[in-house]
Amino acid sequence: MAEGLVSSGFVLPEHLYVTKRNVATLKSLEERGVLVSSDNAAAVQFADWIVLAVKPFQLKDVITGIQPYLDPKRHVLISVVTGAWIKDIQEIVGDQFAVFRAMPNTAIAIQESMTCICAHHATVTQITFVTNLFDQLGRSVFIEEKLMDAATVLGACGTAFAMRYIRANIQGGIEIGFSAATASLIAAQTVKGAAELLLQKNTHPEQEIDKVTTPKGCTIAGLNEMEHQGFSSSLIKGVVTSYRKIIDDM
Repeated sequence: MAEGLVSSGFVLPEHLYVTKRNVATLKSLEERGVLVSSDNAAAVQFADWIVLAVKPFQLKDVITGIQPYLDPKRHVLISVVTGAWIKDIQEIVGDQFAVFRAMPNTAIAIQESMTCICAHHATVTQITFVTNLFDQLGRSVFIEEKLMDAATVLGACGTAFAMRYIRANIQGGIEIGFSAATASLIAAQTVKGAAELLLQKNTHPEQEIDKVTTPKGCTIAGLNEMEHQGFSSSLIKGVVTSYRKIIDDM
């Protein structure tokens, strides 16, 4: 997130304060002008917007440690902690704070994340700021918090599902004659282009499919064979199974 925000120009490096126990791993950020430290209390006293980006088991200790320095009239909390509900944070800091919960995915590293967001006690101005922040790192959408587990599956697990499709496509490409490198390039760029068609033209996948499926053509032959083998059904079952896993483990 820090790298993306600095690269986008959304915040000046000197306005960003990043903490981590092992400060040495933040050297690249420090060289770009970002303030770095292992002192969470100092960071909270410096900043107005507090982004909680820690492991779930660390959240309680981190919030408890900074609680004495938090001011509901000044600070806004943004949690990107998997599985941590807004009520979990409120149980520690109280109900006076504006709290955001966000679920980005690993493409945030290249400013191409799909981030789902929900909020509590937030003003229109605060919502606009958080939307703009995550839009620097990809795209964002506000959802109800009850859908956050589903967002984890569709947006975060979905990255792995898409990668598995691309990997299979590469393997097929190798079998029909391409080198692994060339097949990888073609498969990845084709998926990227297909996604951009939907995002930029706001069309339904079937509309784009219809454009490349000619009567008695090779595309429809391949699509039908995939469906005979349970392609769509397997994907749907995978999404639902991942969702049930999250719900059952809660």
